[in-house]
Amino acid sequence: MTPGRCKGKAHQPEHLGIAGRRVLVSRKWSNKTLDDHRAERGAFVRQLLHTAGIQPAHGPHDGPYQWERPAPTDPDIPPRALLLLQAVAERQRWKAEYTAAQLATSGPPPDNGSASHDQAA
Repeated sequence: MTPGRCKGKAHQPEHLGIAGRRVLVSRKWSNKTLDDHRAERGAFVRQLLHTAGIQPAHGPHDGPYQWERPAPTDPDIPPRALLLLQAVAERQRWKAEYTAAQLATSGPPPDNGSASHDQAA
């Protein structure tokens, strides 16, 4: 056996960089597609927000949308940097709403009985 001459398939040059599955994918044991998992997660989040009394600003089912690819010459399309900043701000708002819903439905925080907490107050 010489270094660099492994006969294993994973070390052959034609197979380098191709990742293999090391876990059983969920569709094999749950019979759900990725769209099913996505819909289930969305339903859970909507239910949590509803339980906490939080009404999302808007969602994908709030109106008739027609999706189309914009042409590079479309005058009503904002610059890419602005679109990215809006997407980041929207994601942060969603995260804040979800965290607020989790806190609202979890009840009061547990008392850890720490003596240093009483002294700091």
